[in-house]
Amino acid sequence: MLCSKRLLARNGRTFSKIHCKLGTAQSRLDIFAVLSQQLTNKSLTNKLKPSETQKDLNMTAEKTMIFSSGDRLDCEAKVCDAGVESAFSVPKRSFDHSNNKKIKELDLEDKHHFQLTRDTVNENVLKAEYAVRGPVLERALEIEQKLKEDPNSYPFDKVVQCNIGNPQALSQKPITFTRQVLSLVMNPDMLGDESIAHAFPRDARERAKSYLDCIKSVGAYSESSGMDVVRREVATFIRSRDSVPVDEHDIFLTAGASDGVERMMRILLRSDKDAVLVPVPQYPLYSALTTAFNGHFAPYYISEEAGWELDMVGVRESLKRARQLGKNVRAMVVINPGNPTGSVLSNNSMEEIVKFCIEEKIVLMADEVYQQNVYTADKEFVSFRKIARDLGVISSAGKLLEPLQLVSFHSSSKGVVGECGLRSGYLDLLGFSKEVKKEVYKLASIKLCSNVPGQIAMGLMVNPPCVGDESYSKFKAEVDDIFNSLKRRSKKLQNTLNTLDGIHCNDIEGAMYAFPKIELPERFINKARQQGDSPETLYAIETLEQTGLVIVPGSGFGQAEGTYHFRTTFLPPDDEFDEVLQRFSQFHSRFMHENS
Repeated sequence: MLCSKRLLARNGRTFSKIHCKLGTAQSRLDIFAVLSQQLTNKSLTNKLKPSETQKDLNMTAEKTMIFSSGDRLDCEAKVCDAGVESAFSVPKRSFDHSNNKKIKELDLEDKHHFQLTRDTVNENVLKAEYAVRGPVLERALEIEQKLKEDPNSYPFDKVVQCNIGNPQALSQKPITFTRQVLSLVMNPDMLGDESIAHAFPRDARERAKSYLDCIKSVGAYSESSGMDVVRREVATFIRSRDSVPVDEHDIFLTAGASDGVERMMRILLRSDKDAVLVPVPQYPLYSALTTAFNGHFAPYYISEEAGWELDMVGVRESLKRARQLGKNVRAMVVINPGNPTGSVLSNNSMEEIVKFCIEEKIVLMADEVYQQNVYTADKEFVSFRKIARDLGVISSAGKLLEPLQLVSFHSSSKGVVGECGLRSGYLDLLGFSKEVKKEVYKLASIKLCSNVPGQIAMGLMVNPPCVGDESYSKFKAEVDDIFNSLKRRSKKLQNTLNTLDGIHCNDIEGAMYAFPKIELPERFINKARQQGDSPETLYAIETLEQTGLVIVPGSGFGQAEGTYHFRTTFLPPDDEFDEVLQRFSQFHSRFMHENS
């Protein structure tokens, strides 16, 4: 250690200031001992023990800071006759690579130098999977980039993403009234400019003003549970739909239904001893969150042979298996209309589910985001809250008469609105105490609030223009056009799939998807396994590379052992849909011929 020393005078006291250049890092004990010996001729070696360093240091200095590393240190200390008075300053360190002719790129997965690498990521996050945006989509994005660079690189001119329910990405037009009101709340000065304001219908202007009276600016945080005016609109919507009163304080606005599901999963799953009953096939959000929160995924299989109808015997068997494993089954997920199956549950099945959840003391999580998407004439959407009312679980006044705990989820991403990017949704609680609701509110508060334009979009979805309003006729025409187009395309897809060799598709009753079963040739199955792929994943990749169509392997949703499926949407627009079906049909016929 090389030291220089000079005297400093301050406030009548004499200090020695020492600047030390250390060749290597030394312990706190060594540094203080050497300083003490050089400047005060006193040794702290016997006084300071590693476990007592901070305590003894406080006896001789008000503030002390030690910097230690494997590189050189610049340390400053001030001492007086009593010993070390103040601290070493943290050195300023610079990295000079000017003499390096070739700078070696750092390995960002080197855990010796970086704290967070794949090996040190939370194990539960690594285990979680979300097939909708998995390896097939990654390959699709690569192909899209290649097509931009060389439009002739594939036998198609664009990739069509049929993998996800994202309507506006596939040219579905937004509802005019929704966008008019959002335009006004995003640009409130337009309301004050008569020349601009009168370009908007009166009801759009009035609605925008009502929201701005509540929030003042969409750039401001709202109440954590959501804007009061929108929660009242949601409560009125549910009351009208189900003929039962709803308390707006039981409603939380969320960033899409997925945000609400995540919030409830976080509250429900305490350890790997807690389990959730989830339908298979299922939307992979549920398996991913169960895994990420270290819960136990307990699948119950719905019957493809019965049109994807619920099998209560299978549900009870799944419950029994979970409990035999020592799991506490806390919740049951039901997706109605079904994703990925496109099925709509019968009222009888829904009644059985409600009774089961009461009997077994299980929270019922009702994913009802496709409630506007029912296309079959012999079925209609019925909410679980309405089923509970009809069973006498809830009185006509809204009072809970039986111990049912129900969480219902809805979103503006689906239906006919299709505002996926606005991330707008809500969760509706029934049968939970004020203490539990405080915890739901706490989680909402941690994120401050869901995005405000999305909250307004939810209000506009549940409270659209009514008969007599200036915007009603245009709104009604747009909604009918979108719904009828979805219904038409669902039937076209179902019929086309059922004409193809080795493919069977159940009736598409609702939602935005088909989940057909595919009988893959044995030769192809062996080929896939030799490559380390699941057969339906390889099928999806070959579909993509030869047609540009992105579908999702059935294994990402779960399927009965020994069966293969894929999920596809019917969202490509009418003027392109026939070509999409033709492309797929030609590919599949060729595929079956080549692999038979």
